[in-house]
Amino acid sequence: MFKSIFATIQHRLVINTPKVLALPSSLLPFFVQKKLLSDLLEKVFAEAIEDGDLEFLQDKWLKVEVTDLKLTWYLSFAEDKLIIEENCENEDVTFSGAVNELILIAGRKEDPDTLFFQRRLSIQGDTELGLEIKNLLDNVDFDNLSPLAKKALHHFSSFVQQGLIEPDIKVVTA
Repeated sequence: MFKSIFATIQHRLVINTPKVLALPSSLLPFFVQKKLLSDLLEKVFAEAIEDGDLEFLQDKWLKVEVTDLKLTWYLSFAEDKLIIEENCENEDVTFSGAVNELILIAGRKEDPDTLFFQRRLSIQGDTELGLEIKNLLDNVDFDNLSPLAKKALHHFSSFVQQGLIEPDIKVVTA
């Protein structure tokens, strides 16, 4: 009984939290978003940047949309650095999805292909560039994250994965 109560609470949290966070996240100033995202991506992609694995993004723009949080970022690469902008004239490829789907990808609970074919992740634009980005995501090495950050990502993505499962609720009648 307690398991089903916990599963129901977990499910409701996972489903409803993005709705609650949509307004506050859309009000977060871009410079704060940029700083947080930049620090995170520089750690996650440090090895890829060092190895030149992001050069395919030079003179190209990736649009990332977190649809339910109403967040959008434009990413590119120049002079061995990731560039994050609030706007750009023409994006080459767009990745968009709900925050829960993106958490599953980050935590390696789902791969982008599966979510794409289930229509839970949208990839539009330059197909070749989209494939390169997807392959980069598949091969991201999280060794640059602290052990605490890796553990938190694992637990958080597991929580989201379990919370997306509709609980089996049994109604007891007298």
